[in-house]
Amino acid sequence: MSDRHRSAPAWWTPSTHADRRPFLIGRNRIQAAFRSHFADREFVEVDTATLQVSPGNEAHLHAFKTEALGHDGSAVPLYLHTSPEFACKKLLSAGETRIACFAHVYRNRERGPLHHPEFTMLEWYRVGESYEQLMQDCVDLITLAAETVGTKHFAYGGKTVDPFAEPERISVADAFARHDIDLLATIEENGTTNRDALASQLVAVGMRVAADDTWADLFSRVIVEKVEPNLGNGRVTILDRYPIAEAALARPCADDPRVAERFELYACGVELANAFGELTDPGEQRRRFEAEMVEKQRVYGETYPLDEDFLEALAIMPQASGIALGFDRLVMLATGALKIDQVIWAPVPETHRG
Repeated sequence: MSDRHRSAPAWWTPSTHADRRPFLIGRNRIQAAFRSHFADREFVEVDTATLQVSPGNEAHLHAFKTEALGHDGSAVPLYLHTSPEFACKKLLSAGETRIACFAHVYRNRERGPLHHPEFTMLEWYRVGESYEQLMQDCVDLITLAAETVGTKHFAYGGKTVDPFAEPERISVADAFARHDIDLLATIEENGTTNRDALASQLVAVGMRVAADDTWADLFSRVIVEKVEPNLGNGRVTILDRYPIAEAALARPCADDPRVAERFELYACGVELANAFGELTDPGEQRRRFEAEMVEKQRVYGETYPLDEDFLEALAIMPQASGIALGFDRLVMLATGALKIDQVIWAPVPETHRG
């Protein structure tokens, strides 16, 4: 790529590297502290393969595709994983009970201040423990990150967070209620959603509704436009109990089958983590994956294969809770970096047309 196509000096120029280096050294210190934290709690660190039969089966995740060639030149399609989740759960089925994984993961169609095509996901799993324990894990790690780099607050996008403050915990339904939307009134006991019921409520509060919007489209619009901007301001927010239709890998809550054991973690309006009480019913998991792929086909005109080994492993997987944390984003907030490229040692080159 010629210099005339660069919008800024390359990351490897000495002056640019000198500016980035304090963030990168902070990253290394936080990663080392996290590894010690997990080791002290008897977690086994695992390393999963990047190439997988399926990159994941969420409708709006986009993968990088490649192929493996046999000696005879025959090709088998493979994907760079979007998460180490399937492999980690297979390890739980194999008998591991506490595992942690720093994994390079890959997501296509994503690049910006908070997104990078290749980034580091920290995932950890606890067999036989509640997903609420993962909430405490998050609190501990956020505190540890702040202590490690010696910061008293996180800041991003005009918002600040005290990383030592008790987190806010709010259900998705209560977050919608703050904007006069009764979310649970649009979900049946079996988890079926009512698009028109949600649409009428959005119209009543002055939000945009298009004729071809699905219930999921409308749900996402409220999350993005109304809910997320108000999360993680002053203190960390745990957004809990997602509708079952928005939690393809999570088990239903025992007290209300309309919602699932899923939470997301926010600081400074930035989503940091996504956690589940894990679904272990292979039949139900297959049904949900297939529904996600129907939606992916509708919206994007493509689908990804199911990982049949994963579905088979679910049949013997013990009850567990697991979480994926965007490690680079947490490092950004802890070190004061303004964009994700600043905390990645060697960023993926940007592509340019023309």
